[in-house]
Amino acid sequence: MSTSSYSAEDKYKIIKMYEDGIYSLKEIKSKYKVAITTIMKWKYDFEKYGVEGLRKSSTWKRYSRELKLSAIRDYLSGSYSLREVARKYEIPSDTTLRRWIKKYNSHREIKDTAKGMSRSMTKGRTTTWEERIQVVLYCIENGKDFQKAAESYEVSYHQVYLWVKKYENGGYEALKDKRGKNKTEIELSPEEKVKLEMKRLERENERLRAENAFLKKLEEIERRRR
Repeated sequence: MSTSSYSAEDKYKIIKMYEDGIYSLKEIKSKYKVAITTIMKWKYDFEKYGVEGLRKSSTWKRYSRELKLSAIRDYLSGSYSLREVARKYEIPSDTTLRRWIKKYNSHREIKDTAKGMSRSMTKGRTTTWEERIQVVLYCIENGKDFQKAAESYEVSYHQVYLWVKKYENGGYEALKDKRGKNKTEIELSPEEKVKLEMKRLERENERLRAENAFLKKLEEIERRRR
């Protein structure tokens, strides 16, 4: 059962099972096939907004330029983590905030998010092979929530849907641009292959460090509850 299939009432029951000590986070993850980070997000949404916060939103959030800049500066100040800033400004995912920070650090203009879907969300945008892999993995990890993935990575719903289908049918290779704009892995020079592998390892190490730190915090919280 994907996380997108759970109703607000289902999410509430799962949260209560954890809070009442019926199951640990690891047991819930195994029993209900829900990621620990997802459970904790549900818990936060419920504590902040009640049951309504557990209902799936069908609308796109609008963020002003000022809010984006405030969130970016809070994170760059070193006083807050990505997750803390995302919660403070009610940003749906850390990935959205990462994109704002990347754009800011690249000296690109930070603009208001248009009401409704942005142009990039409806018409899509050019992406690299690595970006497509990231989008697909994020979408699958979130129960194939195509809309959430599209919003988080600022691409179109249609793009996400096609990439996931291609990945399911042909793996990572199927996500490569076949129109000749990008080099295939075979065409890369030895130096380019080394750089690509180093980038992949850096992303994997970053993911593992974040995951380990998160799990340690959760284990500490559970020990205090006992």
